[in-house]
Parts: sequence; C-alpha cells; structure tokens
Amino acid sequence: MTERIKVCGVNDATFAMRAEELGANYLGLIFAAGSPRQVSVPLAKSIAATVKGAARLVGVFTTSTVEEIQTVAREVGFQIVQLHRRATAEEVAALKSEGFEVWTLAGGAETADALLFDSTHGDGETALRKGPWTTILAGGISVDNLEAALVAGADVLDVSGSLESSKGVKSIAKLEDFWSRLTALRGF
Repeated sequence: MTERIKVCGVNDATFAMRAEELGANYLGLIFAAGSPRQVSVPLAKSIAATVKGAARLVGVFTTSTVEEIQTVAREVGFQIVQLHRRATAEEVAALKSEGFEVWTLAGGAETADALLFDSTHGDGETALRKGPWTTILAGGISVDNLEAALVAGADVLDVSGSLESSKGVKSIAKLEDFWSRLTALRGF
C-alpha cells in the first residue's frame, strides 16, 4: 500500500491548489492561537472553496472545545478533525457522533479513527505502533529523511515545516522539491 500524504499548516489558497495538483491526500488547516500557521475561519473557507476536493481538508485544533470545533468544522466543511492533543474518549465520541472522522495524538483515546505519532510534540507518544487505527507519522519529515519516513510504515506522512521558506510561510518550490523526491523514492 502506498502511504498517503498530508500537507499541514496550509494557510494560502495558491499553495493548497498546488499541493492538491501534486497529489496530496489531505490538507491540514490549523486553528491554534499563536501558531504562525494559524488560519481564520474566513481564510479556511476561502481555501476550501479554492481546492477541487481531491484532497480532504483536515481542521487541526489544539485547545478548542468540542463545541467550538463542531461549529468551525461545520462552517468550513471539514470531514476530518484533528485534535492535536491527547483527546479523551468522550471528545472523540462527541465528534464522531456528529459525523466527523477524528484524529488525535497517540497517547489519547484509541477510539479515534487515526493516531498521530509526532516526534516534535511533547504531549503524545512518538514511537509508531500499529493498531485498529490509521497511523500518521509527523514531526520534521523533509526531503532529507523522507526515505526513512517511508520505511517506517505509517499509513499517512504528515509534512509541514520543511515546506516553508520561513516559519509559517509555505513555499511552492519546496513543496515541488518534496514531491519530486517522493515520486523518485516511490519509483513512479
């Protein structure tokens, strides 16, 4: 099985369109106060209206309540919400009951649809392990370590900071370089 690719921290419609054209499976939009990658609801709606739907949009939340997440997710049109924290089983159940696919940091509720193993986030487990969930590997994935990331065997690779020219500023040239390396390593 070929792993899927999530391009996270998307905060620009042109970049989002190019990531989708190259074959990104997911585009992550971050709603975390203080993050250089944070988007507003109007910007998220603009990005959602720009992409063609080949890539699924993921709303990424850190400290928002379930009610706040539901409101934003409905307004933007997210099908997937990522709780970038150790979510509780109650939070996961509440979001799933509203029809959302739920991703959370490993170490949180294992009832989530996907667990994110993020080597740069101190709040979750970082050692990739399989289970009845989709596995997502994140944290510093770049062209320099892409081959090792592919060998790790995660279902989804989550790439963000290495696609930036500066903190929070996405670079289409770096995205295209990453995709070129990915294509070469995949052999097609």
